[in-house]
Amino acid sequence: MASLQGRIALVTGASRGIGYFTALELARQGAHVIAVARTTGGLEELDDAIQAEGGSATLVPLDLTDMPAIDQLGGAINERWGKLDILVANAAMLGVISPVGHIEAKVFEKVMAVNVTATWRLIRSVEPLLIKSDAGRAVILSSGVAHSARAFWGAYAASKAAVETLARVWAAEVNKTALKVNSIDPGATRTAMRAQAMPGENPETVKHPSEVATRLVPLLSPDCTETGKLFRIADNRFFDYQLPE
Repeated sequence: MASLQGRIALVTGASRGIGYFTALELARQGAHVIAVARTTGGLEELDDAIQAEGGSATLVPLDLTDMPAIDQLGGAINERWGKLDILVANAAMLGVISPVGHIEAKVFEKVMAVNVTATWRLIRSVEPLLIKSDAGRAVILSSGVAHSARAFWGAYAASKAAVETLARVWAAEVNKTALKVNSIDPGATRTAMRAQAMPGENPETVKHPSEVATRLVPLLSPDCTETGKLFRIADNRFFDYQLPE
């Protein structure tokens, strides 16, 4: 993997789980991490961990339902660094495990706001900065349920199918630039969201989010040239999407 020394990386949902460990791994590899999350305490813990590794971070307490704040984030990054090298759009919420017809409207709408609309707004805010990079890299976190359409996972599954398609469209649009965009399916991972979805599961039976981070970070290196694809952690490789004739 090429060095990430001095590269600027934005990670959402960075206060815990996959986002936390991805941010930490990016800092270990030399990137300066812009860590975004709602939870200030979690961000401060991340900052302590990054500093202990000799890295650096900028903490951004931000609720991703605050769409104007996402717009302002791109402007602030531009003023300070003039570009962005890496985007990890990780933040998401599960909502509820429920039949589609039983999901409350406010729950469905919030899942879509956090998982889909905020991701689009983030892309819109930072795309010009990623284009300015000599090797911009973006990864959108997806899920296997985007493809399996598992019963009772309707809101979350639909949101992940939406952001995968968004990532594919974005990759096609920037194909003639240095920016590469991919989705990643982390598979079963020991996170708070997983515990919410599978309350009876022994967390020791699924992989730690640090394992996802070590597989994810190489996809953000300048020497990773795949784009418009899905990387599945379980298979440790990229998959092409079936395209129409």
